[in-house]
Formats: sequence, structure tokens, C-alpha cells
Amino acid sequence: MLVEKRNAGREAVKHVEDGMVVGLGTGSTTKHAIDALAERIRKEKLDIVGIPTSECTEEEANDLNIPLGTLEEHEVIDLTIDGADEVDPNMNLIKGGGGALLREKLVAFNSKKVIIVVDSSKIVDRLGEKFELPVEIVPYWPNATMRMLEGLKCSTNMRMQHSSLFKTDNHNYIIDCRFEGIDEPGKLSSKINNIPTVVENGLFLNVADQIIIGKKNEVEEWVRG
Repeated sequence: MLVEKRNAGREAVKHVEDGMVVGLGTGSTTKHAIDALAERIRKEKLDIVGIPTSECTEEEANDLNIPLGTLEEHEVIDLTIDGADEVDPNMNLIKGGGGALLREKLVAFNSKKVIIVVDSSKIVDRLGEKFELPVEIVPYWPNATMRMLEGLKCSTNMRMQHSSLFKTDNHNYIIDCRFEGIDEPGKLSSKINNIPTVVENGLFLNVADQIIIGKKNEVEEWVRG
């Protein structure tokens, strides 16, 4: 899968143009895109500004001398390159395996174009078949939130990091929900977000404009019609 991830990430960076504000996603595939972007900046003297979706991505970009800004400074992003944990045939996504779903959704929402880079294992017939759905919640009364989520016919687990509860960059918790397949992601997203303690969920619906799927010796591209 390493070759597939690298091929997808490097292909996406070909869409970056001089003068762009570029959203920088979080995850192992996106890291290849960030590496390739840094290489283009060095070789071509590209003048771009990156908007990181996580503290981890910010650190990676700083190490590679990629100029960075914030959403406060750049409310409109020309292009965002990000990854996904699952992609269905309608180009809907599950994201949040890295815990950055809230900032990823904010950056995507403010982007003119969103390119998602994945390896071939991330393609599914329907969302929720392989990957749990992350739900970011405020750090208050998590047991009650788990019970309310389980009322939507899933099993739940608090995400852990080592022996402690995982905390996002926004100092929230994440509940991972196992649905065994999601038939109506739009309705489910609305129901989840109506739970008062929920900040955001990992369903990214009608967000991706282009999917780049890395293969061993090539890439496959899906474009929203």
C-alpha cells in the first residue's frame, strides 16, 4: 500500500498552482502529498500558503519549510488535498481515523476544490463496511452520549491513546461507532449531529470534487459530475 499511497499523493500535488492557498490534510497518504508539495516548492519556487488540518500536519509542514497560514487569514482555500478512511461509489467519505475530522471538515467546507487521495483498500461498496465512524464530542458526560449513539443501532467505543482517553487538537473526545454498513449516510449524519454533546461526525458527504486512487503503477481518478 505504500506505493499506492505515494502515487496518489504525488499525483494530487500536480494540481497545485503558483499563488494558491492549499489545505493540507492529515494522514499517511496525505503525508506523501505534503512531501511532494515541499519538493515542488524547492524546485519550482512556488509561492503558496498551506492551511494545516491538524497540529501533526502543521509540524510536518514546518519541518519541510512549507509556508503556513490560518483560516482566519485565508477564509477561502483554492485547493485542499486530504485523505479518507473509506470512499463509496458516490464519492462520500468516512474520515477521522487520525482524529482531525473537525478541522478537516472546516478546511474542506471553505475550499473551492477538494481532492481526496487514497490507496485502493479504502474503496467500499457502502460506508461503514470496514471502518468505524468517528464522532467528536465535548468532554462532558461521554457515557450518556455513547448510549444515545447506540440508539442509532451501532456499537461504540471511546477512543483511547495508550492508557488514556484520546483527545483531539480541540481537546474533545472521540467515540468510534461500528455500524456494519451505513445505508442512508445523510440521515444518519443529521441524527448524530442533533445529539447535544456531539461536535461533528466523520461522514463527509458531497465534499470531494475528485478522488485519486493510488495503484501499483498508476492512479485512477474519479471526478464529480
